[in-house]
Amino acid sequence: MASAKILEAKQKVIDEIKKHVEDSNSIVLFDYRGITDSEAKELRHALKDAGADYKVYKNTLMARAFNDLNLDMNEALTGPSAFAYSEDQIAPIKVLSKFAQDHPALILKLGMVDGEIADQAKLKEYATIPSRDGLLTMLAGGMIGLVRDLSICLDLYAEQKNEKE
Repeated sequence: MASAKILEAKQKVIDEIKKHVEDSNSIVLFDYRGITDSEAKELRHALKDAGADYKVYKNTLMARAFNDLNLDMNEALTGPSAFAYSEDQIAPIKVLSKFAQDHPALILKLGMVDGEIADQAKLKEYATIPSRDGLLTMLAGGMIGLVRDLSICLDLYAEQKNEKE
């Protein structure tokens, strides 16, 4: 049987994983086999720029943390797995998907966005969603179009009123 110190250290790691899951709006499990150290650094910087991060934990410790949180994500815990997390729902998925296109060794396994489990197909779908800034730009463009149309209508109405007088 493991000593109390080892069990305590493992429990700290499990608590850390649980805290990341509870504090994050999205998590992604991915297979990192085959990427080099420099590619891993590149990935870490890309994730950090997007407000996300990743860590590598033992699958058994991740499984215990997920079981404690009643999450059914154990099927993705075969082979080496890394754990990306972020407060942004889409950012880590977009970064990992883009990185996987350039580095086919990286494979997205499973994710969770706002408490819902997302399989590989769902993760690909999420990766195509524009960023928050892109969506806000689209919204602003639509609103500007409405205001412009309203101002044209009011101008035409004012001209029509002036012609009648």
